[in-house]
Amino acid sequence: MSTPSEALEPAILFKTYYTRLCYFAFQFTGDKDKARDIAQEAFVSYLGQQGRVTAHPVAIKNFLYSTVRNACLNAIRHEKVVEKFAAAQEGMSENDPSVILTMIRSEVIGEINRALETLPEACQVIIRMGYISGLKNQEIADQLNISINTVKTQKKRGLHLLRQRLNPEIYAVLFL
Repeated sequence: MSTPSEALEPAILFKTYYTRLCYFAFQFTGDKDKARDIAQEAFVSYLGQQGRVTAHPVAIKNFLYSTVRNACLNAIRHEKVVEKFAAAQEGMSENDPSVILTMIRSEVIGEINRALETLPEACQVIIRMGYISGLKNQEIADQLNISINTVKTQKKRGLHLLRQRLNPEIYAVLFL
């Protein structure tokens, strides 16, 4: 590369730096295919930001190497996250009873919350306090500064509405 105008030719840039960038990326990743992909993406990135990079061979070379280095570091970070997740999931199969129970519990809680959101606000608050937080009627009355009879009435009304909106099996879980 003798002149800056040659540096702007994508074909010349690719021919000059592709192999070097692949080798550079391979030193980080240890994976030839991933290294090739990262090197190609560096050129795509350069072409997309060509107007922002000084049209000097050294600036272009620095941009390409920096882009490859950053992409490699991101790929390594991503691999570590994937490995941690896989290690956490190791030993747990989707047929494992604890996984199945967790899935069922999540679905049931989601369905109960969806139904609770359709209740009038007063019923919703009292049902959540009584059945989800486990507070006694008197504790609810004291916290909300209402009579215990109001708490009982709202609970009864809320349960009636929930019984209409929830599947019978899910409704039964509400009390467990």
